[in-house]
Amino acid sequence: MPASRTRRARAASKRKRRMAGVEHDLSPSEWTALQEAWGGCAYCGATGGPVQKDCVLPISRGGRYTLLNVVPACASCNASKCNDEVTGWLRRKRLDERAFLARLTAVQAELRRDATATEACPAAPPAAR
Repeated sequence: MPASRTRRARAASKRKRRMAGVEHDLSPSEWTALQEAWGGCAYCGATGGPVQKDCVLPISRGGRYTLLNVVPACASCNASKCNDEVTGWLRRKRLDERAFLARLTAVQAELRRDATATEACPAAPPAAR
């Protein structure tokens, strides 16, 4: 039986190869911290709905799922941005590019600070028995 060559199947196969070709190091706890720090969609500010992981620098352009490259995005913004460069996409959508970049910098600094504090203060050793 021949493999399905629909457009969707080809895109899924291509994405699978791209995802397998890079190393992702975003942990579930880091994703939770990102969602809490942003409080909704990083691009349009929508709250209340589910958010998806979106790479600021798309995987197709060399990005990967890391703490400093992923932001939460609503389904609409994530689908609209696709693999576009973020600042150009924000301009086309007439979203506040400057506010996004300032918030991105602040959130990244906060998360780096928290990660450094966690590394500096490891958990206390278990009590002697």
